[in-house]
Amino acid sequence: MKIIRILNNNAVVVSDGDQEKIAIGGGIAFQKKRNDIVSPSKIEKMFVMQEESEHFQELLHRINEEYFSISEEIISYAEATLGGKLNEHIHIALTDHLAFSIERIKEGIILQNKLLNEIKVLYETEFKIGLWAINHVKERFGLDMPIDEAAYIALHIHTAKMGSGDIHESVRQATIISSMVETITTALQITLSGQDIAYERLITHLRFVLNRVEKKELHTMDDEMLKMIKSKFEFSFNTAKKVALLLQKDYQKSLPDAELGYIALHVERLRSFWGK
Repeated sequence: MKIIRILNNNAVVVSDGDQEKIAIGGGIAFQKKRNDIVSPSKIEKMFVMQEESEHFQELLHRINEEYFSISEEIISYAEATLGGKLNEHIHIALTDHLAFSIERIKEGIILQNKLLNEIKVLYETEFKIGLWAINHVKERFGLDMPIDEAAYIALHIHTAKMGSGDIHESVRQATIISSMVETITTALQITLSGQDIAYERLITHLRFVLNRVEKKELHTMDDEMLKMIKSKFEFSFNTAKKVALLLQKDYQKSLPDAELGYIALHVERLRSFWGK
């Protein structure tokens, strides 16, 4: 394979048959120039960026090479942890995010991630990868990144998993669930932290509700059971109705009474836990 363009010391554009590909490897471009041959033993990763290739090349020219290097290390760790390849867009998205975040934090600008607790529960494995990533950044640059950044990285990793949609959809789901939780906790006049097992159970259940709504695979419930829930757990069912109203008004999603019944049972469980 011949070098078409050198992006930085660790990345080059090569010709592979009739395709242009981006080859990555430690020192792959050291003492190399255009039209030189790249040894396969030097290549750690190779991929086709297609229509985003120019954007990626421009990004590598613009940022500190170390940011690209650490981003690739995080991607490799994520792929090993998840047991599969991530969408190639992650090379742009994560590198761009890390470069911006590191420079921002160096200037003392910290952005709070308001979906931190939801992301920790919804994307548990990806969040652990995010925690590893911010610790890796600390080891490399001596820079303390807040836990909020682990959540941002988790979102990028999750949306790069094949078939996981885009980052906007991941953020949207976490935002909807956060609104649902706020509706329930406001009605109950309680505060849940990300460490509460009750919080994790509630988040998990609400995620399943949303997934069923999206796939139109809604729960069914015996009429007598639903009638009993409405009567015996009136407060909790009314709270579930508030959640349904929120979903309909703000997100144009409809919940049938059977789903409200199941939500009511979880609300009632919270009421019992908190002695309400």
